Amino acid sequence: MVSRFKLGLDVSFWMDDKYSMPFLRACEKAGFDSLWFGDHIYPWHHSFKHNFFVWSVLAAAAERTRRIPLGVDVTVPIGGRYHPAIVAQAVGTLSSMYPGRIYLGVGSGEAINEERFLGYWPSWKERIERLAEAVSFIRRLFKEQIPFDFNGKYFKMSKAFLYVKPKGHVPIFFSAGGPKAATYAGMYGDHLMTYGTVERCRDFIFPAFEQAARESNKDVRRMEKVVLIEGALGDAKAAIKKIRKYHAGTLIAENFNEPDPMKIEDSAKQITDEQILQNYYISRKADGLIDVIDRYRKIGTTHLIFTDFSASPERTILAFSKEIIPYFREI
Repeated sequence: MVSRFKLGLDVSFWMDDKYSMPFLRACEKAGFDSLWFGDHIYPWHHSFKHNFFVWSVLAAAAERTRRIPLGVDVTVPIGGRYHPAIVAQAVGTLSSMYPGRIYLGVGSGEAINEERFLGYWPSWKERIERLAEAVSFIRRLFKEQIPFDFNGKYFKMSKAFLYVKPKGHVPIFFSAGGPKAATYAGMYGDHLMTYGTVERCRDFIFPAFEQAARESNKDVRRMEKVVLIEGALGDAKAAIKKIRKYHAGTLIAENFNEPDPMKIEDSAKQITDEQILQNYYISRKADGLIDVIDRYRKIGTTHLIFTDFSASPERTILAFSKEIIPYFREI
């Protein structure tokens, strides 16, 4: 059974020349339950010049910290950039080096990352089928003690075997943006990873996930419902400027099918400040963010990950350490 509410931090947008690694130990000391890193080869916006290779960063981050779990949110083992066996090898290696500290988040992908490798952009149905099959393949590679033949619809490998296996269980967080994907998450994932408003999570995504998990004979009480939210603490104008430069194009649904980060960034010009304020949780003080997080907790979210666009990451770490994390520890 999930024992307590967890707070994680996505540090993807801190990974530039100034804010890369020195802050990770401060995050661990602050009391976060997890740290997360995105996995892109092309950034959402062309102006985000520091798009890193996540597997190198995860190893460096694990070496610079001591206890905190580290996850990728999310990688896409659908056969574009990554064959599932390559993801299994990367995770197996990391887990053998840092046992119990590696989380695997998986998703069906975006055009900016996958179209160039696949040579086409598959329908959602094909992508989610590929992802489900990939997760099944990865699990077998983690588990099987002798070589096996894998004969799936999308992936085939003779005498498949993973020589460097994870030390212990590596939880798989299955990303879902809507109820149909949440159904797959319940069937194939250990945990759900999602995003959206409190109402959408409560009324559509969580119920679909839980129903599918129960129908798959899983114990829902042991499965985390993870929600990612994005926002900032402190200066709202500075946060809006950063969001517009690096991320606001994601508010346009069609951009998930757009392979050009320059076009995605240009499209963000049509996003108003009001739209940003409606979709990102920007608060001058910690109390405002506590209220937002608590609304998600009360609908059954068990693990919330905050993606920070603050002008000052130091301020964010301090606010979580002194006010936000202690508040939720006392509940």
